[in-house]
Amino acid sequence: MDRTRPAPQDLLEIAVDVARDAAATAYRMRAEGVSVAATKSTVTDVVTAADRAVERQVLDALRRLRPDDAVLGEEYGAGETGPVGPGGVRWIIDPIDGTVNYLYGLPHSAVSLAAEVDGKVVAGVVRNVSTGEEWTATAGGGAWRDGARLRCSTETDLGQALVATGFGYDPRRRAHQARVIAELITQVRDIRRLGAAALDLCLAAEGRVDAYYEKGLAAWDLAAGGLVAAEAGLRVSGLGGLPAGPDLVIAAPPALFAPLHDRLAVLDASGGP
Repeated sequence: MDRTRPAPQDLLEIAVDVARDAAATAYRMRAEGVSVAATKSTVTDVVTAADRAVERQVLDALRRLRPDDAVLGEEYGAGETGPVGPGGVRWIIDPIDGTVNYLYGLPHSAVSLAAEVDGKVVAGVVRNVSTGEEWTATAGGGAWRDGARLRCSTETDLGQALVATGFGYDPRRRAHQARVIAELITQVRDIRRLGAAALDLCLAAEGRVDAYYEKGLAAWDLAAGGLVAAEAGLRVSGLGGLPAGPDLVIAAPPALFAPLHDRLAVLDASGGP
């Protein structure tokens, strides 16, 4: 088995091709009509047939193109591949990020696909299913959309910052997150809740929102969008020096990171259920 370390750009080219095909399938299935296939954490946390079909399509494509790689997907877990060895590649898939938006026909859902080597995400693509907008990044190679290099917001005043966030599906978690929002909204320009973490991170990467935070993100929510955000100049981290992860993700320009971080710490944004 060849364990030669692949170049991030080579992995990105594979990711882009696979994600474009997957997004086309998701778009077609939405046009044909979708329905709820199952629920996950709560009755409002839905899975559609398209989620499963798109992830299966991605798994099959990666198996053909890179059969020795591992895969982590939202719907099928570790797929049908083994563990990652030193220098090996693991693909991280969110077949449809923003499933509820997708179900309702709202244009804020995406296919997210990232490649990780030795535990570090080195390439990623996020493609909006409805609009075809596509964000890409490689580690050290910058973040891009439609051939334009992305730079994050230059806002320095938290009081003038447009901040995106999201909510979990557990009612107890939502109640805690609502209390955080109720306090934070008086300290910023405004809040946006668009419903797809990967896209929120990409919007922050190009300054269409100034910053983003959320509790409860899984690896597939964060992997590709987090790389795009970081490569656009955002600081992507958790609270108190912890890495970004399920407890909290903060993505903010350097000048906004500390004040937003400190405010979220006071508000116990990583707490609750």
